[in-house]
Amino acid sequence: MKQLTRAEEEIMQHLWSLKKASVKEVIALFPKQKPAYNTVSTIIRILETKGFVAHEKAGKGYLYYPIISKESYSKQSAQKLVEGYFQGSFKSMISYFTKNKDISVSDLEDILKEINTKNK
Repeated sequence: MKQLTRAEEEIMQHLWSLKKASVKEVIALFPKQKPAYNTVSTIIRILETKGFVAHEKAGKGYLYYPIISKESYSKQSAQKLVEGYFQGSFKSMISYFTKNKDISVSDLEDILKEINTKNK
């Protein structure tokens, strides 16, 4: 699966939340500084080329929808992060965040509970 640019990922986040939307509906989800219609349209077409988005005809326009799930992309991105920065070790990643105080003891306990639940 290909990696997305930051702009592409932002558009995908909106499409994942909307499920199916026109370019105008995607633009409406942006905060105060709205991107240009042509910019969003171009990015969505790039996402189609990359195999992340498909479309269907709706009146005079199109509705776009994700064909890659957010969960699937998140899993692949997390794996790439772990492999690229932590030599493939989740332990190294957790250790890094613990040392930098980016993760609390409470969070670690919650993670352990999830691991224990999945291993039963």
